[in-house]
Amino acid sequence: MSTKLDPRTFALETKAISKHFGAVKAVDQLSMSIFSEWITCVVGPNGSGKSTLINLLSGMLPIDEGIVVIDTVGIRVLKAHETPDHGITRTFQEVRLFDQITVWDNIMVGLTERRLFPSLLERTKPRHQERAEEILRSVGMWEKRDAMAGDLSYGQRKLLEIGRVMALDVKIYLFDEPFAGLFPRMLERVKDILKEMRRQKRTVIFVSHNMDIVRELSDHIFVLDSGTLLAVGEVDEVLGRSTVIDAYLGH
Repeated sequence: MSTKLDPRTFALETKAISKHFGAVKAVDQLSMSIFSEWITCVVGPNGSGKSTLINLLSGMLPIDEGIVVIDTVGIRVLKAHETPDHGITRTFQEVRLFDQITVWDNIMVGLTERRLFPSLLERTKPRHQERAEEILRSVGMWEKRDAMAGDLSYGQRKLLEIGRVMALDVKIYLFDEPFAGLFPRMLERVKDILKEMRRQKRTVIFVSHNMDIVRELSDHIFVLDSGTLLAVGEVDEVLGRSTVIDAYLGH
């Protein structure tokens, strides 16, 4: 468990948000409050609504009902291309990069125009280059800066995607299964990156099935089941509840 911070403010809240796919209630009247500057984990059995929640918070899916409150501002319609303006960015379970350009240029897209072709045409400033080097060194990809993104290994692609979201320099970072499929060395690097984000007073929300990592990193935890909130609180106490254990063992 990490050292607890003073939970004075919420970075993000959901107010009775719902997302239904036909008769399936993927997220159902879900209300939750995410503390600023904490690492918060969302867990739950398969089909519990974790990835749907991340898609709603990042504007990848429209919210059917309810609102999202970001830094005290209520938002009914979140659009993916506008989320960085609201201080939110994310990674995906299936890594999304610009495969046809270099590792370096993938970072520069985030640091400059945030759109592929305008960013490649924009004249970069020394501060952009310095920040790109800092990011690539922090995610362990500096030696690969001239490689094409499409030629990277799976783990390297995950590290580069994390570097790309770091380039956006927002307040809230959403990570959907950031540790899945990583070798131990890369897994440790990703853990260090998330811890550093917390030290820099960023708010981190991540989804994971790895309970050892959840216990190590999380300041707070939400457990979903069938699109609803089953439990919330400190990690060890929540994961020890019989209702949470039954939810996992029953799926």
